[in-house]
Amino acid sequence: MTVRLVPATESDVPLIRDLATRIWHAAYAELLTIEQREYMLQWMYAPHQLAGQIRRGVTYQLALAEGGPVGFLAWERLPATTTAHLHKLYLLPEWHGFGLGQQVLREVCAAAIAAGCLQIELRVNKGNLRAQKAYRRAGFRRVESIVTDIGCGFVMDDFVLRRTLARDASDGGGPASRAH
Repeated sequence: MTVRLVPATESDVPLIRDLATRIWHAAYAELLTIEQREYMLQWMYAPHQLAGQIRRGVTYQLALAEGGPVGFLAWERLPATTTAHLHKLYLLPEWHGFGLGQQVLREVCAAAIAAGCLQIELRVNKGNLRAQKAYRRAGFRRVESIVTDIGCGFVMDDFVLRRTLARDASDGGGPASRAH
């Protein structure tokens, strides 16, 4: 099974919001309270937030499999750096376990290399062991632990993960390009 990434535009904001809502309530049910999930969805996935990020140059892509949307991602090269930041990578739960996440990560890493990046980083919830395992398999390593106050009494309690990127994008992000 393969996944195909297609650029998302402002017209895709309602679809991204729908996917995020479905995914978040499943993925974070045991990690975050319903109140925190709702707060974060309203904050991070407000139409003006998503549209503003797209306009500012954050790359949003829809993940398609078997003809329909199964997830989405967002990443950008951080200004004045050689670091890419993966803001979001989410797949519907029924599409987990097929290797689609690893395919998406390989494509994002190749795009980051093409954009001149030497490393890619992301944040992952400290309790999200499944995601941490997937990122470790893709060569990411923990570099920092951070807690961010996001308002209304809520925090994001995350690990920062980073991976060194190979200069030759043809390696597809395999073990040779892993961070140390």
